[in-house]
Amino acid sequence: MILVINTSGTGIDLVLDDKFTHVDVEKQAIDLPVAVENFLHNNGADWSDITAIGVVVGPGSFTGIRIGIAYAKGLSIGLNIPIIPINAFELYLAETPNAFVAIESGRGDFFVATPDMAPRIMDIDDVERRQMAYPQTVGHKPFDLKLGIDIVRKKLENGNTESVIPMYLRPSYAEEKQHPETKE
Repeated sequence: MILVINTSGTGIDLVLDDKFTHVDVEKQAIDLPVAVENFLHNNGADWSDITAIGVVVGPGSFTGIRIGIAYAKGLSIGLNIPIIPINAFELYLAETPNAFVAIESGRGDFFVATPDMAPRIMDIDDVERRQMAYPQTVGHKPFDLKLGIDIVRKKLENGNTESVIPMYLRPSYAEEKQHPETKE
């Protein structure tokens, strides 16, 4: 069984093969271990049933992404199973492969990627202009985390060697305050 963890937004999203749950929490770091344990138990699974872990590495909440990755890495080491990074763009493009993905960043601009363009930041003017070259624009609704199972399977089959590191498209607030010259 493959477990997929997403802490890049509000709450905790989990997928175990074809089962999904969203858990509203106040503190992801405190509630994540309990949420995963309950999810496994409620679906008749045990730790020994987990063969791989997928974790959403971004873009999204700076702290949430780090919490999810740290927890998934701990499980991976403890269970001696592979951990596979998944980014939100992969999830959107798994469902709509020719789409223009534009995810609102919360800072007045967008995280953007397409099948032929690496993830980057764009302002609304660039988004409006560039999205016209694609048949559909996605990113304004949540992605389907269940698609992460197939992404993990494909990466495992292809001998995935990606590092499980956060996908940050801009510096954190703390980094910007420390180095004001890096502001956009």
